[in-house]
Amino acid sequence: MRVVFLSPTYPPEMIEYTRGLAEVGATVYGVGDTPLEALPSRVRPYLHDYLRVPRIMAEDDVIERVSTWLRGTTVDRVLSNWEPLVILAARLRERWGVPGMSVDAVRGFRDKQLMKERVQAAGLRVPKSRRVRTEAETRAAAEEIGYPLILKPIAGAGSADTHKVTSNAEFEAVLKAMRGVPEASCEEYIGGEEFTFDTVCIGGKPAYENVAAYLPKPLEMRTLEWVSPVIITVRDMQQAKLQGGIELGRKVLDALGMGDGFTHMEWYLTPKGEAVFGEIGCRPGGAHIVDQMNYTNDIDLFREWARVSCLGKFEAKSPRKYNVGIVFKRARGEGKITRIEGLGAWMRECGEWVVEEKLLRPGTPRRNWKHTLLSDGHVLVRHPEWDEAHRMSFAAATGIKMYAE
Repeated sequence: MRVVFLSPTYPPEMIEYTRGLAEVGATVYGVGDTPLEALPSRVRPYLHDYLRVPRIMAEDDVIERVSTWLRGTTVDRVLSNWEPLVILAARLRERWGVPGMSVDAVRGFRDKQLMKERVQAAGLRVPKSRRVRTEAETRAAAEEIGYPLILKPIAGAGSADTHKVTSNAEFEAVLKAMRGVPEASCEEYIGGEEFTFDTVCIGGKPAYENVAAYLPKPLEMRTLEWVSPVIITVRDMQQAKLQGGIELGRKVLDALGMGDGFTHMEWYLTPKGEAVFGEIGCRPGGAHIVDQMNYTNDIDLFREWARVSCLGKFEAKSPRKYNVGIVFKRARGEGKITRIEGLGAWMRECGEWVVEEKLLRPGTPRRNWKHTLLSDGHVLVRHPEWDEAHRMSFAAATGIKMYAE
């Protein structure tokens, strides 16, 4: 089977999906804007061929270049697991008559307002929202929806340029901050807990399901520098409080016409116990959530996604064994990391339950925490009992400290 895989090396986890494709027997044709000589050595064994394009986001140009490159070659699948490229993958499929989700179906997972309209049309609870392109439209939508509200890009990802607004003063400041965003969604703010609903689907039906808890909510993770964001996958998917969200997620997949592959949905559980849709992408979640799911079940979802995408089969046994917590750390100060405190004590206390420790080392420049949830590295811990996984995760969040200057 010949597979065109868009951006096989960026973000870095795409190397694992490239590996998965090769391991299930696919002949992988990579397309990206990384120069050939700069391809990581890890990915090279998994690529049959590679086309470097000037700008991977320039859809029309990429379509023409790739079509010329592969003229006379039968292509069986066109795939992408990076949010900005899912429409391009669909356009290539339609151009070549390759099986897979259509542009219209994929747009429902990419355009946040269209997404909510289609989900609401299926009778499911979504936040009240409006598409806005101008300041006048934004003011009218804000007056209709009322505070608190959320303003975010129509085609954004990862809470980037997403703002909670609670007053007129905040509204005016956010309007200025978002002047470079051509199209946004103005929507009702939903209080309560926030969870994910992640799947690997075959024909729109989940072959694998996952729920993870955001602690705190992603918007707070992205706006409070002192917070060490924590995400914990849930071992017990049968608990009553999650059933509304899982049922909601399955119905959303039907409403949006999901095909094969990963989905990553976010939903809210209100204080009254109502499950409310947030948003969804027809791609995996970022920030190592696939690694968390792999540790939850002791499986390889990079390979299973490839098997589903190419062969329509999910073969891994997937009993849920652990609650898995990831903790993203942010150094205090600016410049280069100078020291880490509390890490050794935490690792000794948690012992065998620590499965990854990938904090930036002294001498390494700090990352911009506003641009990446990955911040200055992470630790990853798992345990069969939720309370223990939660305790160890928050011990890392409060007890490990990083400093920069």
